[in-house]
Amino acid sequence: MIEIQRTDSHNKDFINLVKLLDADLAIRDGIEHGFYAQFNQVDQIKYVVLAFINNQPAGCGSIKHYEDDTIEIKRMYTIPAHRGKGVASQILHELEIWAKEMEYRTCILETGKKQPEAIALYKKISFNIMANYGQYEGVENSMCFEKQLR
Repeated sequence: MIEIQRTDSHNKDFINLVKLLDADLAIRDGIEHGFYAQFNQVDQIKYVVLAFINNQPAGCGSIKHYEDDTIEIKRMYTIPAHRGKGVASQILHELEIWAKEMEYRTCILETGKKQPEAIALYKKISFNIMANYGQYEGVENSMCFEKQLR
């Protein structure tokens, strides 16, 4: 059974999961990793969701204010041994609930084209491809998504 916990970016399990995420992205992104890393600081994120399986951290995700009624999803990661078990979907579901509670109307996110499993997940749970936003405009290996919250 997957257990979900709300926390913030000071949580040690979140910090450890982000280190694993960054190591994975460094391999996938190659020389572009430094560009993406500058946008992924976690020291001040107030809204973090952790997933646990058998009381062990299995995955994470977070949201942060982007503009007006839009929130950005950041730092999504599932430990490889727990992929395919619905961990990321449950994390995203909880993040969406949290965003609605704060009266956000839209979620946006960026992922890399070298992360096909992430792209498939976002499409599966009704995120739509959008034009690259903000710092990702014109970045060839970025894909941006959005989802309207109801």
